[in-house]
Amino acid sequence: MTQTPSSRSCLAIILAAGEGTRMKSRRPKVLHEVAGRSLLGHALEAVSGAGADKIVVVIGPDRDDVAAAVHEQRPEAQIVVQRERLGTAHAVLAARETLALGFDDIIVAFADTPLVRPQTFTAMRAALANGAAIAALGFEARDPTGYGRLITRDGALEAIVEHKDASDLQRAISLCFAGLMALDGQHALSILKAIGDDNAQGEFYLTEAVAVARARALRTVAHNAAESEVQGINDRVQLSMAEAEFQRRKRLEVMAAGASLTAPETVFFSHDTIIGRDVLIEPHVVFGPRVSIADGAVIHAFSHLEGATVGEGANVGPYARLRPGAKIGANAKVGNFVEVKAADIGEGAKVSHLSYIGDASVGANANIGAGTITCNYDGFFKYRTTIGAGAFVGSNSSLVAPVTIGDGAFVGSGSVVTDDVAPDALAIARGRQTVKGGWAKAFRETAAARKQAAKSD
Repeated sequence: MTQTPSSRSCLAIILAAGEGTRMKSRRPKVLHEVAGRSLLGHALEAVSGAGADKIVVVIGPDRDDVAAAVHEQRPEAQIVVQRERLGTAHAVLAARETLALGFDDIIVAFADTPLVRPQTFTAMRAALANGAAIAALGFEARDPTGYGRLITRDGALEAIVEHKDASDLQRAISLCFAGLMALDGQHALSILKAIGDDNAQGEFYLTEAVAVARARALRTVAHNAAESEVQGINDRVQLSMAEAEFQRRKRLEVMAAGASLTAPETVFFSHDTIIGRDVLIEPHVVFGPRVSIADGAVIHAFSHLEGATVGEGANVGPYARLRPGAKIGANAKVGNFVEVKAADIGEGAKVSHLSYIGDASVGANANIGAGTITCNYDGFFKYRTTIGAGAFVGSNSSLVAPVTIGDGAFVGSGSVVTDDVAPDALAIARGRQTVKGGWAKAFRETAAARKQAAKSD
């Protein structure tokens, strides 16, 4: 009976030991981010999505930061250290004890190749289920210079030839090796151990696995992916290129799912952004991590959202900032130059312009006037403001937390509210206006005389 990947056990080995000196950074290369997730994090997500039962990450010595990043995302993953840098096959063999446990499929992935889709790894596993001992990932290169070439015939992979070792005829081949490979678990450890270091660098290369397998009359195949999917990251320019490709994919995905992007190329998503149907996103909107937008919401231009949820039919922006913990209810409005942080804006409530609402709860259908702020921090601690359903807070008011404005209460414009306001009450917390007739004229005359006297002196 033909097997499928879902019926086979899988070990994924992610190589994350590279230094990445071309990044010119204090951070390890694999912890740099695309769409708010580390390169390593993308690789972890991809192999998990392809059904890996066990994940081993190979790191360099003294890389506790990389190990911590692995365990933050996948606590169950195993960390092994490659003490010496002796090539890709040597790095895979750092996990030899786990390889020996007898998994059906072995996936070898790279932490600096973040855009490989889970479906690609699944297809490589399917090749193993169909009898291949090795499935190597290839791509048609626009410029193959420097890449190893995949030599194929009648659907079989005959060899991987490094560019420097290739003949002129082989260099004309545009099908190149992406570096990623899947190996049948029955043969993987034996093949890897048989790879020699008889090359100028004295290193053990994963590419040699194909030659070893074919010498044993084992079947080897190539699986092709788009060049954009297998691009590796070595410097900041390539990092930006990967970001651009991720954003291109995500925009298409969001629009295909039923949202409208007025100017797609100006909208930037995080890896985990959730966008509902019939959502309208205007130009120059940025979504940070952990944002969810429900059906029918509108996100106006130049808004920035992070760690926020926006309810069905809500209206946000333009120039709004939703910070972590912002929860915007159904049909609520957060208008221009409004910042919301750790606050619930109830259904149908309006915070239309020029306001800061932090550490607060705003009840359904409440109205917050322009220039209103919740004064939530005393320099040491944060305090909460509660605004009841149907309350009306006049413009340019300061609500000094902790304070509660009851349901249906009114706060007069320009008030500084320090005490609770009962439901349906009116609070006015400002000095009484005094008008002195003729004062301004007298002031101008006196001031002008003083100024003239000063000039004479």
